[in-house]
Amino acid sequence: MQAPIWPGAVPDAIPNPKPETVGPGEGREWWPRANDVSRPTMTVYAAKGHNTGTAVVVFPGGGYRFLAMDLEGTEICDWLTSRGITCVLLKYRVPGSGPWWDDENNRRVYPKVQTALQDAQRTLGLVRQHATQWHVDPHKVGVIGFSAGGHLVAAVSTHFAQRTYAPVDAADQLSCRPDFAIALYPGHLWAHEDEDDATRDETDLSLRPDIPVRADSPPTFLLQAEDDHVDRVEQSLAYYVALKKAGVPTEMHLYAQGGHAFGLRPSKLPIAQWPRLVETWLGTIGMTDAALAR
Repeated sequence: MQAPIWPGAVPDAIPNPKPETVGPGEGREWWPRANDVSRPTMTVYAAKGHNTGTAVVVFPGGGYRFLAMDLEGTEICDWLTSRGITCVLLKYRVPGSGPWWDDENNRRVYPKVQTALQDAQRTLGLVRQHATQWHVDPHKVGVIGFSAGGHLVAAVSTHFAQRTYAPVDAADQLSCRPDFAIALYPGHLWAHEDEDDATRDETDLSLRPDIPVRADSPPTFLLQAEDDHVDRVEQSLAYYVALKKAGVPTEMHLYAQGGHAFGLRPSKLPIAQWPRLVETWLGTIGMTDAALAR
């Protein structure tokens, strides 16, 4: 089931948006990436077999410029639903809805209003509003995100006290705090990511100020490869340090090899076993049956 997340006007909408398209630019190998999303939607995938009552909202990556809807979207939902978890795939607004790299001016842009965060907050409220209908426990609603989607995981894990948009309906009266959070190879978290390699202090693992970790941020699972040259491992390290200082239960796994944007694709590298780690972790924090992790 696919549905728009905003019943009427989209908050902070860009004027005269380009039409949404699917696929890369002309002359490149085709794959199902979503471009120029101005009307965000959620697609609900029901749990298969034994329903754990857990739901996960999925945030694909793409640098806040496009969305990797297969690698970090539908393929993730196929895995989670096979484990008895309801999946809600969020096609959030892009481009420019979060921190993004401006190739033309060779700089990172931090928008005044992060509209992807609005979409994430709205979707979490909608999942809880439809919890009975979708056979979901409203106290077992988490998020998983990849790359820029990992940044969105951190953003919604630290911005849930109030909505970043004017409430629309009853769904916006419900909590938008995730009950758990999973971020794989996240970006835009380390305070020094945009500084020159030769001069920045790589021993300083400060977090960007727009991710204000709180003591009640949700339990978090982090995973990244040390040879990730798109979003360096310091991104996860900085977030882990901030979570630890705040007393947030956090599990982090770092691997020597794996690169970036590996998703669930087959690999002989140890990092390819990460789904098993997530399944075990979900059991240990009480979000799924212990049997899931066996």
